[in-house]
Amino acid sequence: MLNSKKTNILLAMAGAAALMASSPVLAQAPAEPTPAASTAAPAAAAPAAGEADPATVNDAVGGGHGDITPISMFMEATVVVKVVMAGLLLASILSWTLLLIKLFEFGALNRKTDNFLENFRGARTIADMRAVSTQEEFDGNPLADMAAAATEEIELSRQSGLSVTGDHLDSAMGRAQSAVAAVQSGLALRLSGGQQFLASVGSIGPFVGLFGTVYGIMNSFIGIAQSNTTNLAVVAPGIAEALLATGIGLFAAIPAVVFYNYFNTRIAAYGTRADGFAAELLNGISRQLDKGA
Repeated sequence: MLNSKKTNILLAMAGAAALMASSPVLAQAPAEPTPAASTAAPAAAAPAAGEADPATVNDAVGGGHGDITPISMFMEATVVVKVVMAGLLLASILSWTLLLIKLFEFGALNRKTDNFLENFRGARTIADMRAVSTQEEFDGNPLADMAAAATEEIELSRQSGLSVTGDHLDSAMGRAQSAVAAVQSGLALRLSGGQQFLASVGSIGPFVGLFGTVYGIMNSFIGIAQSNTTNLAVVAPGIAEALLATGIGLFAAIPAVVFYNYFNTRIAAYGTRADGFAAELLNGISRQLDKGA
């Protein structure tokens, strides 16, 4: 019986040992720490295969870019694109300057014309018309020049011993009308100063800007080909610089076109006013000649 108890104790101990050996915690021995893993810092990730080094890419497309602003884009642009942008900006400044000059010019012209017409319509004879039109304060006014030319022609005809009344009235009026037409022929030229510049900026400004854009984008694609990358963060600044040239071209061209059309309207309006005055002037001279004045 004693042997049976010993046998049972041995079987129990063997079973306990088998259970302990099968336990996952005890069965897996702790791994010894690798010295390299515990002491070495994580190495920086190397560029993946086929991906270009960012430093190389920045050098290929023109250097690194910080905050992208119009000024920084201008400074980072190539020489050709810079020249295009600077030329367009200068043209825009000249257009705005011309706008201010012509606004003051037309304002002064209309004020002087109003004053002249008020004085001219108070004249009672051809001599009075001539006296008003040759006053110093109206010097250079187109309507005053027309009146001075017509009355001077009548006076020259009289001084030459020609009859300006009766049967010779038509010939005298024809000469006066020719003198007025000569002044009118130069009126449009006098008023249209600067219009050709505005027309040129308005018509070719976008194309000049487009040339800068094409050149800049071409340069950017060359940099992309050299760097072997299509990373948008790398290639976008160069393309943005190129597109800025088109933006400046439109910035210069749009106001120039608006100013050109506006001043054409003002010139046409003053031309209509001059035509009306020419008819009024010739009628007044004809009336005075019929009266024998």
